Amino acid sequence: MKIALGTLKDRGDELATFLEPRVGTKPSVSSDSLELEDGSIRVGVRPRHVKTYIKRFMYMKGVKKNYRVFVSGAELTIQEIELGKEEEKKEEKTKEEKGAKKEAEEQKGKEEPPIAQSKEVLGPKKGEPPTPKVPVGGKLEKKAASKKKPVRKKKAESED
Repeated sequence: MKIALGTLKDRGDELATFLEPRVGTKPSVSSDSLELEDGSIRVGVRPRHVKTYIKRFMYMKGVKKNYRVFVSGAELTIQEIELGKEEEKKEEKTKEEKGAKKEAEEQKGKEEPPIAQSKEVLGPKKGEPPTPKVPVGGKLEKKAASKKKPVRKKKAESED
């Protein structure tokens, strides 16, 4: 079985060590491909399984979005996806927006501590009655009545 690495050839050694325990044999690494001997591959491992392993490796390295894996017979090909200029701009824009949202949330959390929390921490001053906790709607919550244990009536003992 042959795996053509394409532009992913700089990570060929890493991929070989990743595939070794899954396939059952260490692939031989050449400049732009990996070779697996068909006789030494673990029983039941097919090219389709190897494709899944390669995709998992690319996901772990964070490059899966940029590559595709094609299977044709016993040969696998890893090919880089050419993103258009518009798609690259969209990706950069979404990354910038996510970063700006995170910064805004962090700033918002740091600027204004909630009033209710600050009073609870400080507590009431001497001579002031404790302030009841008022929810956002402005109404006080009523506590549920505590449940009393039911009184059991003793059974009348019958004398024989």
